[in-house]
Amino acid sequence: MTNLPEAKLAREAEIALATLAMITDYDCWKTDEAEVTAEAVIAHLHANVALAKAIIRRAIPAIPTETEWPEHRSLDAAIMTPRSLWPEETAARLQPLLGRFL
Repeated sequence: MTNLPEAKLAREAEIALATLAMITDYDCWKTDEAEVTAEAVIAHLHANVALAKAIIRRAIPAIPTETEWPEHRSLDAAIMTPRSLWPEETAARLQPLLGRFL
């Protein structure tokens, strides 16, 4: 229901991340509404798809092609173990993430 794991993993991989979340129903907390039906959820899904496409069409051209965002350097202060103590096998396996530190 959230993207917390994805956000944490993106941060560890120094990937900038944005989320576009859309609601299909409120049945988990809004008790004064009619019960949710499959038809209502599907109708909201279709409306959300159209809205998401419109948002993405406008957002993509606004993304810079050259970026230097803090997310791209989040490991600078996160790695505390001295390089000399990294197991070589682990360093090799994590090379895509740690390449600039090797």
